[in-house]
Amino acid sequence: MTCLQKWNWKRIAKNVGIIFVIFSVIVTATMGGIVLANVNNVGRLVHVVQLIRGDYLEPVTTDQLVEGATKGIVETLGDPYSTYMNAKENSELFQMLEGKFGGVGIVLSLKDPKKLVVLRPIKNSPASKGGIQSGDVVTKINDAETAGMEQDKAVGMMRGDPGTKVTLALYRESSNKVLTVSLTRENITVPTVDGEALPGNPEIAYVNISQFASDTGTELKDTLNTMNIKKYKGLILDMRYNHGGELNAAVQVASYFIPEGPAVYIVDKQGNVDTKMATAGTFLGMPMVVLVNEESASAAEIVAGAIKDKGTANLVGVKTFGKGIVQTIFPLGGGTSVKLTTAKYLTPSKVSIHKIGITPDVVVELTKGQPATISPTDTNFDPQLQKALQTLQGKLK
Repeated sequence: MTCLQKWNWKRIAKNVGIIFVIFSVIVTATMGGIVLANVNNVGRLVHVVQLIRGDYLEPVTTDQLVEGATKGIVETLGDPYSTYMNAKENSELFQMLEGKFGGVGIVLSLKDPKKLVVLRPIKNSPASKGGIQSGDVVTKINDAETAGMEQDKAVGMMRGDPGTKVTLALYRESSNKVLTVSLTRENITVPTVDGEALPGNPEIAYVNISQFASDTGTELKDTLNTMNIKKYKGLILDMRYNHGGELNAAVQVASYFIPEGPAVYIVDKQGNVDTKMATAGTFLGMPMVVLVNEESASAAEIVAGAIKDKGTANLVGVKTFGKGIVQTIFPLGGGTSVKLTTAKYLTPSKVSIHKIGITPDVVVELTKGQPATISPTDTNFDPQLQKALQTLQGKLK
């Protein structure tokens, strides 16, 4: 006799309780009452849980079933930016937004989602001290092959408590070799803003913003004050390889580079518009050029789009990534959360750049494998930075 023939009502009642927890996430409230989405599939869901409880070889907890169902529901959206995050992943995300976490100090490239390509090691991090270079491909994390692995999962595996170890296998195309590096995790604090006089050009300020964390607006303010920004004739803002981050930080940063007024419009599924305004009295109003590239994304595109629409600077580089949507993090209890795409954003001219990107005023490409000179220490500038300098000097004549 099969388990389907031995229909045990006590077990059914127990499983219905589990199903109620799982299925409650697909119950939609309306003004006229409660509507159950796709009622016919409830029986199928009950059946699957019953089979797992009755016939699956290994023990499975209710928490596992609920977490799996929750994760599966979000994954069916087919949106790479909407994810369910367990307690560990949720904690790591907020650490990243704060710019502080335990890990090895690797920033991964967005360009090829099928490979874990090192965009850059963070300065003075275990990765940097261990000799990891831009362009290295992470092929293994400990014993786990990374082929097809999502970046969020890979990042979670590389992060961990300071003092613990992780072993990475890396493929380096330049030498056609596979390297194995054992790294000890440390507390990583990521400064998001770096500013200085451009080497060889004391009248030009150079500011690099690597990401938008919760403190980036404050970091920018402190950097500009430390530099005594008003003594410079012009500014180069470098947002190449900036993958974005916190929305409010982007608005705070944009306020330094555009006059008072709309910095970005946030539009939800009902068409409601939330206008984020540049702060009055912050605008520097100095000649400026902005550097962007194919990995300038999200919050970086909010800043670049506002600057371009307001005409306060020329953009130099190549077309940006094209992520013009906004995610909201909803806590679910137990330290877990779900990150959902809840809105799109429009530039001040009400242009959507999602999957389109922003085309610079002056297009300059780097040759394959040519590194960008981010925060340069000498005058050996890459062609994009060289063109940005030439463009800015043209404004100053």
